[in-house]
Order: sequence, then C-alpha cells, then structure tokens
Amino acid sequence: MRILIVEDDVSLAAGLARILEAEGYAVDVMKSGEHASMAARQESFDLVILDVGLPGIDGFEVLRRLRAEGLAMPIMVLTARDALDDRVRGLDLGADDYMVKPFAMPELAARVRALVRRGQSHSGPRIVHGPLVLDTSARRATLGGQPLELAAREWAVLEVLLARVEKIVSKESIIQAMANWGEELSLNAIEVYVSRLRAKLEPSGVHIRTVRGFGYMLEEYKAPATEKETGHGGA
Repeated sequence: MRILIVEDDVSLAAGLARILEAEGYAVDVMKSGEHASMAARQESFDLVILDVGLPGIDGFEVLRRLRAEGLAMPIMVLTARDALDDRVRGLDLGADDYMVKPFAMPELAARVRALVRRGQSHSGPRIVHGPLVLDTSARRATLGGQPLELAAREWAVLEVLLARVEKIVSKESIIQAMANWGEELSLNAIEVYVSRLRAKLEPSGVHIRTVRGFGYMLEEYKAPATEKETGHGGA
C-alpha cells in the first residue's frame, strides 16, 4: 500500500510518515500542490493525505484537478480551517474524509486504514487483463485459466504495470512502488524481473513494451484475430 502525503509543515509531514510507515505503508511526501498533482498523475497511490494550506495552488485546487482527471484514489483532506463551509467545499470537490488540525495521530491512522480498505473494496481483489487474472486477496495468478507461478518481486512489478495499462512506467517508479522492501533495488534488477515476466506472459499475448529512455508499458490486450476475421478461413 502506497500513500502520498501533501503537507508543507515539515515536522507534521515527518510525524505522519513515521506513523504510517510503522503500520507498513510505503510513504511519499510532497510539499507543494503542483508537485503533488504531477506525482498523483504519474504514480499509483492507494491514498492521498492532502493539506489545504499549501504554497502555490492550495489543497482544494489540487483536489479539484485530481477528480477532474478521473483519479479515484481515496483522498483525506487536512486543514486548520474549522469552518463548516470549508468542510462542505472539500467534500463537494470529492474528498473522502476530512480532519481538522490539531488531531490525534491514532485517530488519523484508524481513518487511513478505513479509507484504504474502502479503496480496495471498490477496486475489487481481481485484476483482469485479457487471459491474465491476478487475485490480489488470495495472491494467486492464472494465465489462460492455468496457474501462473510468480516470484514475489515479479508479482510486485506486474501489479505496478497493471495499474497503468497503456501508460509509461519508469524503472524509478517501479522501485518507489516497491519501497517497502527491506533492501535497495537497482535499475538492473527491475530489468531482470521484467524480462522474466515477458518470458511467462508473451506466449499468451500479454506484452510489456520497452520505451527506450523512459521505462516500460503494459500494452492493452488484443485478442488474436480468428481465421474468419483475417479472411483466411475455409469456404
């Protein structure tokens, strides 16, 4: 699970990151709305914790932009503003929850757990991509109806690519998404895992394309044309 914290108060952001990392989440911290908007478009997050009082564009504008672009990850708004109008505005713009500063860290952690669970239930435990099916709850994969054996890191890389089909994912982004692993991952290691995935997936028509200089892209699955469709069928 990966969480983006958008907070310009350095000490508060560090405290939030410590609490959430202790609960097993991978955490990224951004200090400005512009950087947060860019990160949320380029990366895959399970939750965004968004402060309203940011330098440059404020949290409400970040929230509006993310929802306007169709990004559906849960978003919790943090603010020192206790006015009813501000709370209503945040919820109307698409916030899933709202906390007023100061708040108790245990309560925030509990709300984070609830939002992450809600986000998982909305997306469902099964990811289907053509003949490939990942059951993220049971940690089982099948390809063409047959069990597919994946090493833990192959599974992790594949999940990142499946979250952004037809979009370029950099090696650095894959490493960041796997940041909760207890050791450093190299760019060369990501190349090895992608190579292994290709060997297992491509015979069934699931293709991972290398975009030289940028990263990888899981292509949209296209079922093979039948003989009739290609015009080579018999009379």
